[in-house]
Amino acid sequence: MLLDTASLYFRAYFGVPDSVRAPDGTPVNAVRGLLDFIDRLVKDHRPDHLVACMDADWRPHWRVELIPSYKAHRVAEERPAGPDEEEVPDTLSPQVPVIEAVLDALGIARVGVAGYEADDVIGTYTARATGPVDIVTGDRDLYQLVDDARGVRVLYPVKGVGTLNLVDEAALREKYGVDGGGYADLALLRGDPSDGLPGVPGIGEKTAAKLLAEFGDLTGIQAAVDDPKAKLTPTQRKRLTEAAPYLAVAPKVVRVADDVPLPDTGTALPQGPRDAGALDALAARWGLGGSLQRLLTTLTT
Repeated sequence: MLLDTASLYFRAYFGVPDSVRAPDGTPVNAVRGLLDFIDRLVKDHRPDHLVACMDADWRPHWRVELIPSYKAHRVAEERPAGPDEEEVPDTLSPQVPVIEAVLDALGIARVGVAGYEADDVIGTYTARATGPVDIVTGDRDLYQLVDDARGVRVLYPVKGVGTLNLVDEAALREKYGVDGGGYADLALLRGDPSDGLPGVPGIGEKTAAKLLAEFGDLTGIQAAVDDPKAKLTPTQRKRLTEAAPYLAVAPKVVRVADDVPLPDTGTALPQGPRDAGALDALAARWGLGGSLQRLLTTLTT
């Protein structure tokens, strides 16, 4: 089980009232919400391995070089050296180091790799997996990894952190008209304002799905543009031709990496805390109460 950790703690932050606070009054709604979510996931799915995948770089330079608008609207401060600072709610930022410390004390693997997003870490673990994989994320980008033959599916939170949609290839075909392998092509054609991806002007989701059904994949669509006999309307042909520079670079930006240099980290689901003393101190300092105790009980039973 691979957690898109930032996606999940953002959802916990907005799903749990900020009246949930530490003894000193500091909000810990994201911390406790994430612990409750992990508890529920472990209870319901009992994974053998669990990795909290992190954004060591939420906006990698190599993606920005290809598409400068990539996530540009979410930049709080540009930094010449190191990752740009992302806009994050004031009361969420201080909770992230607490989340990291609690995960480490619990012994839940926490993996981020310099120069890569959590999506890329997830993509690489998925590519290396020899058995079924559950990816837990509120980010549709990871639908591209869904693969029934390999047992790869996405668990997508739809209400707070308690209700999950199970996304397999049948669900993708029903909603988008593509399978997992085709989702990245659909996404880059359609574009995604939340990630600053322009897409092909005038090519929405339905048109993109129809083009992929007709021509197979992005390469097939690009070949059709150069084929006067291909069944493209003059407007579609014009729009795709004009978007050729974007389409040349978009696949590398949209498709998650599967060759990230992962650290040699044990990923087995812990049977108890790695550092009980540190965990006790964190629980007292931040008032983690029942959320932490429930997760500890689940891990040890």
